[in-house]
Amino acid sequence: MNHILYCFFQVACLIRVPAEVVKQRAQVSPSSSTLRILSQTVYEEVGLKKIWVGEREGIPFSLVQFPVWESLKELWSWKQGHVVDSWQSAVCGAFAGGFAAAVTTPLDVAKTRIMLAKTGSRTASGNVLSALQGVWRTQGISGLFAGVVPRISSISLGGFIFLGMYDKIRSLLL
Repeated sequence: MNHILYCFFQVACLIRVPAEVVKQRAQVSPSSSTLRILSQTVYEEVGLKKIWVGEREGIPFSLVQFPVWESLKELWSWKQGHVVDSWQSAVCGAFAGGFAAAVTTPLDVAKTRIMLAKTGSRTASGNVLSALQGVWRTQGISGLFAGVVPRISSISLGGFIFLGMYDKIRSLLL
């Protein structure tokens, strides 16, 4: 069943990642229309590669979130002597998402820097390590973890809803 969850994650990335790029660009250029921002990113800058640059940064997040979620559910099930309910799975999903969000925030910062970089700049090359080094040199540890609290909050809520609903639907289908 976990392979189904991973497939859902990949499909979600196909939608979420381009939406994230457009959102970030709109925040920087509020006077431009969404369609213009999307068009400019795809056709005038670097094409579809830049749109999905964030997808590879989602892999480490998933490699943390899903095992933590499964481990928390197993621990809770063991403590109470039966399989967790859907709401308990949702709570585990919130904690797993929050933890994964916290530890992968530097990758998210690098992704954002790459997505917003001017074409032709060193950061725009898409080299995550180079982007991380640049942030470290200019802003230190606080720069690498910029936005960590809102990121943990939003991803915890998403983990609660998504993973709780996944478990509920799975239990209804089985």
